Amino acid sequence: MEQIMVTPIRPVEFILGKTIPFALIGIFQVALVSSVGVFWFGVPMRGSILLLFIALLIYLLSFLSLGLFISTISRNQQQALVTTFFFTFPIILLSGFIFPIANMPTLIQWFTYVNPLRYFLVIIRDIFLKGSGIDILWPQMAALLLIGLVVMVLAVRRVSKTLD
Repeated sequence: MEQIMVTPIRPVEFILGKTIPFALIGIFQVALVSSVGVFWFGVPMRGSILLLFIALLIYLLSFLSLGLFISTISRNQQQALVTTFFFTFPIILLSGFIFPIANMPTLIQWFTYVNPLRYFLVIIRDIFLKGSGIDILWPQMAALLLIGLVVMVLAVRRVSKTLD
């Protein structure tokens, strides 16, 4: 970390350097899983592949920004791992993937509005199964973009060039 701090890179460049490899892995995984779903299991792809990958990039921005923010508030790797663990399960449980959001208590439903996975699940289901376009999916994509930008700004501001 000390070697990174003496380099002339800005916090934004540091964040991008940490984010881009994971974004490429995420893109590859979605392409692989989508291909297997379509060609092996016969899941129909009724929507635009381009729109799917644009939405994926926005989702990756929001989710990787959350990971970067966690890394900026953690003092060591173990603390980051435990914090990620405590964020991951509620994100999955409150996304609507396992339990419908409409069946959750009203207070819990309000918490789902800051969950990026909630919006991405709507996007991916609508693109794959309904063939929905940007005209229908723009509210979900806008919410993902807003979450991603806010958390990214917070993460960039938290990156410091000094040791604590």
